[in-house]
Amino acid sequence: MGSKWRKAKLALGRNLCVYDPRTLEDSAPPDSTERLSDAALLSTPITPTTPSSPGLSLSKNLSSKSSKQTCSICLTKMKQGGGRAIFTAECSHTFHFHCIASSVKHGNHVCPVCRAKWQEIPSQASDLDPPVGWPQNNTLMSALRRLPSPHRDLNRRHIVPLLHAPESDVFDDDESLDIQPTSAEISSYNRSSADSKFTRTIEIKTFPEVSTAPRSKSYDNFTVLVHLKAAAAVTRTNLSRNLVNLPQFSQTPRAPVDLVTILDISGSMAGTKLALLKRAMGFVIQSLSSNDRLSVIAFSSTACRLFPLCRMTETGRQQALQAVNSLVANGGTNIAEGLRKGVKVMEDRREKNPVASIILLSDGQDTYNVSGSGGNHTQPNYHSLLPSSIHGGENVGFQVPVHAFGFGADHDASSMHSISEISGGTFSFIETEAAIQDAFAQCIGGLLSVVVQELQVGVQCVHPSVHVGSLKTGSYPSRVMADGRAGFVDVGDLYADEERDFLFSVNVPAESSGYETPLLKVRCTYKDALTKEMVTVESEELRIARPEVAGEAVISIEVDRQQNRLQAAEAMAQARAVAEQGDLAGAASILENFWQLLSQTVSAKSHDCLCIALDAELKEMQERMASRHVYEASGRAYILSGLSSHSWQRATARGDSIDGSSLVQAYQTPSMADMVTRSQAMFLRSPSAQRLVQPLLSFGSQPKPR
Repeated sequence: MGSKWRKAKLALGRNLCVYDPRTLEDSAPPDSTERLSDAALLSTPITPTTPSSPGLSLSKNLSSKSSKQTCSICLTKMKQGGGRAIFTAECSHTFHFHCIASSVKHGNHVCPVCRAKWQEIPSQASDLDPPVGWPQNNTLMSALRRLPSPHRDLNRRHIVPLLHAPESDVFDDDESLDIQPTSAEISSYNRSSADSKFTRTIEIKTFPEVSTAPRSKSYDNFTVLVHLKAAAAVTRTNLSRNLVNLPQFSQTPRAPVDLVTILDISGSMAGTKLALLKRAMGFVIQSLSSNDRLSVIAFSSTACRLFPLCRMTETGRQQALQAVNSLVANGGTNIAEGLRKGVKVMEDRREKNPVASIILLSDGQDTYNVSGSGGNHTQPNYHSLLPSSIHGGENVGFQVPVHAFGFGADHDASSMHSISEISGGTFSFIETEAAIQDAFAQCIGGLLSVVVQELQVGVQCVHPSVHVGSLKTGSYPSRVMADGRAGFVDVGDLYADEERDFLFSVNVPAESSGYETPLLKVRCTYKDALTKEMVTVESEELRIARPEVAGEAVISIEVDRQQNRLQAAEAMAQARAVAEQGDLAGAASILENFWQLLSQTVSAKSHDCLCIALDAELKEMQERMASRHVYEASGRAYILSGLSSHSWQRATARGDSIDGSSLVQAYQTPSMADMVTRSQAMFLRSPSAQRLVQPLLSFGSQPKPR
């Protein structure tokens, strides 16, 4: 199934995806409320055809043909006598008046369907948009405004929107929290609590590089592995039944999320890219629960907040879908401005959900924050451009991770990776257009399963002569105390079932007597994401046997595996540095040499799963260094997404490797995998997609012609 799914996605990524327009009657059974379910919204076609007869009319009464249409913005039915005014644009596409007027308020003056430029636009007499579902007063919505000729800012070289609604200087209008669990959640929680397997804690294991050492021998750099695993505090549902109709990912109580998505809608996103982004955002919106809050920032030459942090209740989801579906691609790419506005939403909010995160997606280079001339542009210094709250500066009470997604072959992978790295987030590379929803799903699957926050790992030496040397923790901040008797790692959040491995180097003294040497013990302190209680968990003392005469040392596979991971990441970083200097052959040679060393290790010879994944990854990176063109198009982004994954020990999207490859499974949690499966099931449930995918899935099984 994995290879067939990849064939389908690759076909979609080559713009073979053409969705036939359907009426509501074609896509869903009639309903007395005349409203689509969330699942139906996600399977609604995204590329309607353009009617041939132009015209402009504003009428409450519709022809029989119009009554079968759906509004392309809110995706609900437009029927005769429904109490809503209908606007038919000069390009002949039809919308609810309040939907298109709301879109116009955000500065969109082209048709959301065919992108035709309008000479006349609808305008609201009232400054306030009525809530979705309220009857519309046509006397307030009967004006058409003639657009003046657009003027150009010659310095910025883009069309300046003329009718942007004024935006507040302070984003303190976030919707109030309501985190009281529902009766269904309480019932589910009680059932789960009764299960003896249901725990909310950290599992700690320690592994010495060898379990036995001669009593008379001393070691200067003895490696100890500290392994942590968060409990599976989320009860996953049976994906084989009612998968698509689930109102949210899990019915088990979990920490609610404040999520800000920052979306690139520059001109290069026009067409299939923007359509698939809207579909992916529909999946994100549908996956959030009523206690989660979402805000969407759209950026091109400038940035605009579509709506404040709002709870994803039934009404909130409808309004969010309406806002996202009204987006139109146009203008340049100003990533820094989009980030500033997204971070401001987080900084100015009056109330805070326990989990907060930002998702950033862009398919292009930042054309507004570069320096240099004559083609010698330098990357923007995002550490200085962005607020301190995004990179954990001094005296900052919180740090919001930015999970960055580089989309396609033209995005600035180095800058996107830099943004994610300084904020504590991950960088993913979305190579094919159709993979965007799965990439978002994997990220959301983690964010909606956070069980541990503010995790700090401390190692304390037990034997008076043992001291901590170096710590190998990837991108996680770490420190060793001045006396060398303790070391600490700041980990932060953990998703359910997520694991972390850290290597500590200690000295082991020779012993004149005794059969064991106590080395160290581990203490973890963290905040339970749901109860907000501080918890402390301690391990048992790690001891190694000290016989007078020891046999052949048996190397720990667990320690060897993690040493391979860290050394692989170092080789990738070295290869990238050489490749950036133009020596692709030298970069490939570095990867090849490490691959040879990897194949001789104990864990590789035992067919360890992580080593198998590293082997496949190194070969893939070498292939993406075949030429300068290949490296620029995908090699750089692929390596950076791999480095991000290994340094944070967290799953990222790499190319099209989201749906079950060993490469991704090394860090992908069950919650992430379940969400990706849910995304794929929703896609395949779309009748329009099935018409394309089914021939691809059956390709190769057809009998050969005689």
